[in-house]
Amino acid sequence: MEITLDPEQIQAMVIDFGLRLLTAIIILIVGKWVAKGIERVLEKVLDKRNVDKTVTKFLGNITFMMMMTLVVLAAVDKLGVKTTSFVAVVGAAGLAVGLALQGSLSNFASGVLLVLFRPFKVGDFIEAGGTLGVVEEIQVFATRLKTGDNKVITLPNSKIMDGAITNHTARDTRRAEFVFGIGYDDDLRKAKAILKEMFEAEERVLEDPAVQIVVKELGDSSVNLMVRAWTKAPDMWPVTWDMTEAVKLRFDEEGITIPYPQRDVHLHQADKS
Repeated sequence: MEITLDPEQIQAMVIDFGLRLLTAIIILIVGKWVAKGIERVLEKVLDKRNVDKTVTKFLGNITFMMMMTLVVLAAVDKLGVKTTSFVAVVGAAGLAVGLALQGSLSNFASGVLLVLFRPFKVGDFIEAGGTLGVVEEIQVFATRLKTGDNKVITLPNSKIMDGAITNHTARDTRRAEFVFGIGYDDDLRKAKAILKEMFEAEERVLEDPAVQIVVKELGDSSVNLMVRAWTKAPDMWPVTWDMTEAVKLRFDEEGITIPYPQRDVHLHQADKS
């Protein structure tokens, strides 16, 4: 049995489908705009309640994804596809999609764990996944870091959770370690006294714990002195650089040598018989 459609019916069907398609597109555009707005409002509310930025950003991302899921379902329904059937098809394909996207699901689970256990937060300087940087944002699937030379690196969350995480700013204070080598002929007590005076005079070095100055080792070419000094976390590297230069200049003024590796070679002439 053949079904024939007159031009008016075809035109009506095209117009009807066109209107449905246009409505679905409008739903997607407006829905995305509304979802973004809700995400921003949620983040502002959480910020006013002094919720950690790490949690704020993560919840904002989750909320946006949930809202967009509803928007897509509404758009599909407007096209005439029954959402119950659509959800059933998606559910049936879920296993196959899940197997194909194991990495993404792992990244999502790792992101949840990062927010729950909070080994670091936004603004911390960390080393993870073989990368050093300041945490800018913890997203659903990845974490964004900014390096010291202003590069942005995006790390999958699973790569972060699978390895060791070093948080360099988790504590308010850090210990800086220095090794200064002096010659075997130099005055050891004088060198230690100079180091003690300089580090105790440095305002950025904390009084408690006290500065430690010890003989670390008797090297091949030098007596190596080790200094341990505690500073506030942001001051650790500036103090390290400044004091290394200052000690070199002071040792030069005091006539204390900083030897470099050298070897004495003695030649003996063999007797000719």
